[in-house]
Amino acid sequence: MPDLDFKILGVEAANYGIVPLLHFKLEITNQPADQVIQSVMLQSQIQLQPTQRAYQAAEKEKLGELFGTPDRWGQTLRARLWTHATANVRQFTEKTETILSVPCTYDLNVSATKYFYALEGGEVPLLFLFSGTIFYQGPDERLQIQQVSWNKECAYRMLVSTWQKMMDEHYPNTAWLSLDRGLFERLYAFRRREGLADWEQTIERLLPEPNELAEEVATAPAAVHS
Repeated sequence: MPDLDFKILGVEAANYGIVPLLHFKLEITNQPADQVIQSVMLQSQIQLQPTQRAYQAAEKEKLGELFGTPDRWGQTLRARLWTHATANVRQFTEKTETILSVPCTYDLNVSATKYFYALEGGEVPLLFLFSGTIFYQGPDERLQIQQVSWNKECAYRMLVSTWQKMMDEHYPNTAWLSLDRGLFERLYAFRRREGLADWEQTIERLLPEPNELAEEVATAPAAVHS
């Protein structure tokens, strides 16, 4: 019976993609080495492992929306689902390589995007959990079917810069934000009423000046903890 093992060899952004897309290069090995694997319908659940790295002060501040204040991280800093990926693996014996394609979003309402956006450098600890169906040639040369073992997984540390560069290419010097339809209509009406040329001017009109914002932060009362 086949026994598959998995290893992520690397990752790179897809060239000329319509949407941001990461390609994870996956190595698959099988024992016994001489067994013919006809194909594999492979699924992978990809998790973020935030406890597996350290964070700078600016990163902690941005991550407060996800995990709360750092004094609570002992309870709130937990593994989180990022996404799922699938691959159809061709026939092989002993070892082969395939690509796990992962579409990415720049929507800052999505928890995984908030996490990536908050990181200034270093690595993103990932855990790949595998499942799926193996089609293989039995001793009598008949087609056999077996499920990928439930405990198959592998860890990989992706450079934060890989995600950052991909998003910079797709959304140069911009960020993407989704709004409730009613709130958008109010904002759009304000833009028309004020005769503003674009959305940047609209937001600028509503926000305080940077020095005013800094003064508000500096004079804000400290939080009282009971």
